[in-house]
Amino acid sequence: MRAIQFDRFGGPEVLTLRDLPEPSPRQGELLIAVEAAGVNFADTHQVDGSYLSPDRLPYVPGSEVVGRTRDGRRVLARTTGGYAELALAGAESVIDIPDDLPAGQALALLMQGLTAWHLLRTAARLLPGESVVVHAAAGGVGSLAVQLAKQFGARRVRAMASTPAKRELALALGADDVAEYPLDEPADVILDATGGPLFDRALDSLADSGRLVTYGNASRTPFTPVDPARLSRLGAGVVGFWLRPALARPGGFTEPLKELLSLTAQGRLRPVIGAEYPLAEARRAHEDLLARRTTGKVVLRP
Repeated sequence: MRAIQFDRFGGPEVLTLRDLPEPSPRQGELLIAVEAAGVNFADTHQVDGSYLSPDRLPYVPGSEVVGRTRDGRRVLARTTGGYAELALAGAESVIDIPDDLPAGQALALLMQGLTAWHLLRTAARLLPGESVVVHAAAGGVGSLAVQLAKQFGARRVRAMASTPAKRELALALGADDVAEYPLDEPADVILDATGGPLFDRALDSLADSGRLVTYGNASRTPFTPVDPARLSRLGAGVVGFWLRPALARPGGFTEPLKELLSLTAQGRLRPVIGAEYPLAEARRAHEDLLARRTTGKVVLRP
């Protein structure tokens, strides 16, 4: 089968198209013929060595796919080795989806949709009537977080994005307005995957008892250490979030994903499908993602 693999850490240039043996499912695993694979920022961290140790090389990235099982079911699945024509997934990490649901929308609901859901429900513990600021509001997670915050009862949802087109997209998805620092009103919840100077400005913009949720460092710059005394003066908190342990908790995967699928089917949630690339152009997909040239869900097609 064709797959994207890397055998050393680096940038997108280390991603290589190769012919690899077909994976063999073990007990409790399903073999999936991949229709489409999702591309996430986490994949770029695997490639640069932030998430992997050298003893796991060579490695096929890709944590989510839409495809068909051997018995013909169309499924959305958490997987490893998703940048390939065939991938394996544990039976507990697979959910059936309708044939008419576009693959890009389904993939947007998995890692990115579940991240947005858990950021608001699990990490921020958003309450009805609170205000929310979403950094990178036109991205895969941000575009869904804007919409879910409204669905979950936020009083005001404010978007931050890097270009006029991205800001317009966030507004079209339901953001009340576009925000810039310093804010004209302190925020109850701020979602930040950017880090760097934006994190510091966000921390100073929290309302009393506000929560700054950090779930990435797309700026690739070191974080400023947070002084507990500063948090005490602000009356605020910083919450770190990583999706993997959230999914491992009872009820952390299937129930939220079913809610996301239901909201989408009802037209109350609109996952944004971004660029689609042939599998052989995975390197270009990573380059565009890292350069902030993408919006919504980025997809590879074998």
